[in-house]
Amino acid sequence: MNICMFTNTYLPHVGGVARSVYTFSRDLQKKGHQVLIVAPTFAGDDADNSEDVIILRVPAIQNFNGSDFSMRIPVPFYIDEKLDAFAPDIIHSHHPYLLGDAAFRAARRRRLPLIFTHHTLYEEYTHYVAGENDNFKQFARNLSTMYANLCDQVVAPSKSIADLIKKRGVTTPVAQIPTGVDIQFFASGDGQGFKKTYHIPENAVVIGHVGRLAPEKNLVYLAESVARSMQSLEDTWFCVAGDGPDRQKIHDIFTDCNFAHRLVLTGNLTGKALADAYQAMDLFVFSSQSETQGMVLTEAMAAKTPVVALDGPGVREVVENQKNGRLLPEDADQSAFSRAIRDAVSDSEKLRFWQKHASQTALKFSRQACVNKLLDLYATAVSPKDDRAENEDTETEPWESFLVALQTEWELIAEKAQSLTLLNRDDGT
Repeated sequence: MNICMFTNTYLPHVGGVARSVYTFSRDLQKKGHQVLIVAPTFAGDDADNSEDVIILRVPAIQNFNGSDFSMRIPVPFYIDEKLDAFAPDIIHSHHPYLLGDAAFRAARRRRLPLIFTHHTLYEEYTHYVAGENDNFKQFARNLSTMYANLCDQVVAPSKSIADLIKKRGVTTPVAQIPTGVDIQFFASGDGQGFKKTYHIPENAVVIGHVGRLAPEKNLVYLAESVARSMQSLEDTWFCVAGDGPDRQKIHDIFTDCNFAHRLVLTGNLTGKALADAYQAMDLFVFSSQSETQGMVLTEAMAAKTPVVALDGPGVREVVENQKNGRLLPEDADQSAFSRAIRDAVSDSEKLRFWQKHASQTALKFSRQACVNKLLDLYATAVSPKDDRAENEDTETEPWESFLVALQTEWELIAEKAQSLTLLNRDDGT
């Protein structure tokens, strides 16, 4: 089968969607399928030549609006030429906008099945383009819902997200398929070697976190909770693997608490270095409530690292309270979170019990099991091309109308932002 994936984020960008596309594309390729990935250009993507799958990079604006994302520049003819040569059997979109629009048009033009993975709660990310604008948040919800209803199948990474998008009006069949984790890889990391590299004492207790250091990840809450717990925990370090705009905030919090000497900010880690980091951690902490699937949670558990987390979509499917960690109420304050950390770190017997069940949890998310589920979904999505030809016009018209409305909303937001900028200049600020 020839499978074409469209994604707005891909390596070397570090994030859940990029890693999901990477993982599934490799596993599909290993099973004898051909995969073409259409993605924006990113700084440092010159390593594409070493990839096993085919990668088509489209021109894009780097670091859009201060984020670490790329925004693609429309080049439909360039994409069409490459797609015709590849001759896909199925189109799999990983976003409902930008390259997601290109995926929709490519599928309809060729009368191919269109799959959409609802990776993201898009309303949690609108601050990158429109600030805290409630109208745009609603547009983001409507956009993903309408797009999902134009597809043949929708993939939800967790039951929480499947239930949520159905409640929002998605009527297309929804399958729950998480991104698989390489259990053996994360179980074989070198924790002591990692500690030595980052000058962490051999017997130190390591509280850890992995992910993009961005506002939507609730990291100020997390850092302050960890710092508070460390006030009564000697020989305890906090290790954060990842990068992003909130990196400095984490550093400042630990500096203010006089714990900067027990904070390790590694930057982005991949491959063996990431597996080593997980193995070095005694406890993984997580406070994001904008997730669709907690990939880092399953990776941590593959390394037998228990988790303390706030309840939320994509988290409750992985963390079982008092079995493989602690699942706190979503409104738990920092005092409760820090207390959960202290209780876990101070009870070695409890940690060992959680470690055992963490590794058992990870087995449910193996790469083999997840790619097989995806292939089964692809098989059910194949239907006669004539059916798609009959529905093409009726499906495309409302989508086009919605895009016009979206453009109008964007222009109003941009105009408002420009007016505020001019006012600030007039005030001399």
